[in-house]
Amino acid sequence: MQLSHEQQRDFEAAAFRRLLTHLRERTDVQNIDLMNLAGFCRNCLSNWYRDAADEAGIALSKEESREIVYGMPYDEWRERYQREASADQKAAFQDNRPKDH
Repeated sequence: MQLSHEQQRDFEAAAFRRLLTHLRERTDVQNIDLMNLAGFCRNCLSNWYRDAADEAGIALSKEESREIVYGMPYDEWRERYQREASADQKAAFQDNRPKDH
């Protein structure tokens, strides 16, 4: 099957929106867990979103892109849902962390 450029873009956008919804619902999954298992987290997504905006010539702040991904201001999300990482989580992060973080 051959998708048009517009179809591919629309399907990718729909998948991204579904991913955001899923991550917003799964507040029990911490960013460090995502980083340790998948090598990216909500903050990575917000950085990639901001990079795409920058490429399109649209200025988007770090805080604005994080609010898009988290569905609320980042500081509010952290206060509500972020827990202190365990020693094991921190050690795994040091072992698995991408070089650009």
